[in-house]
Amino acid sequence: MNWLAHLFLSEPTIEDRFGNLLADLVKGTNRQKLSPRFNKGIKCHLLIDSFTDRHLIVKRSKNRIDTDYKRYSGVLVDIIYDRILARNWQRYSQVSLSEFTEEIYTSFKDNLDDIPMPTRKNIERMIDEKLLDSYYYMSGVEKALIRIKQRLSSKHSNLFIVSNAMKQLENNYEGLEEDFNIFFPEIIDYLKTQKY
Repeated sequence: MNWLAHLFLSEPTIEDRFGNLLADLVKGTNRQKLSPRFNKGIKCHLLIDSFTDRHLIVKRSKNRIDTDYKRYSGVLVDIIYDRILARNWQRYSQVSLSEFTEEIYTSFKDNLDDIPMPTRKNIERMIDEKLLDSYYYMSGVEKALIRIKQRLSSKHSNLFIVSNAMKQLENNYEGLEEDFNIFFPEIIDYLKTQKY
């Protein structure tokens, strides 16, 4: 699951939503320095990741990716699942995608002082570039892959060819969408049973 799905699955409070994203952006001992009010969102994020990583349908999605990109299958599936969620938004929400993302951007912008400085730039970029909305388009998926390539070590960056990764996603899109639409209702139901 990538940011759009994490935010959708989060409790609709600013602390929980920030916590859900901070779990991705703040690692190790730095996470212990965060305000305790983000803990519930962080726990939600970890539950989502744990459920997702062990789910057979997600494993099937990863297996749809060819051998050359198997090492990146988790990242590719996370990103394409956000694309599929954006395209199928009305199946899962009574609020439009644009209303949801605008609420996120506004609430985050109004509360940027509440998050640590190093991660603030990531949140500001998400807001300024409207990254959550961008997943609706394959061009947004491609930009996400370019950002990922830039974060990889030089060895892995040379192996990760964005156009080839895009072909993997485009060629397998129908099956990935089928997988997502089985998996996503299950994670929604799972989170309803969890206390965190």
